[in-house]
Amino acid sequence: MNRIFSFLAGAMCGAIVGATAALLLTPTSGQQLRADAVSRWEEALAEARQAMEETRKEMRAQYEQMQKS
Repeated sequence: MNRIFSFLAGAMCGAIVGATAALLLTPTSGQQLRADAVSRWEEALAEARQAMEETRKEMRAQYEQMQKS
């Protein structure tokens, strides 16, 4: 479980750093920049929710397996 948490924390930190760098280095208008930021944030949240759900299913399966043993 600790490895999964570490991976997810690293992935989220990488996503945040990457998004911030992209926002700061992108030569676009303010309105377009905000729209891109919102889009990227929503995409990152969707990926995080998907990873959370997969981890939850995996943990639940491990828990059920431990109960059977």
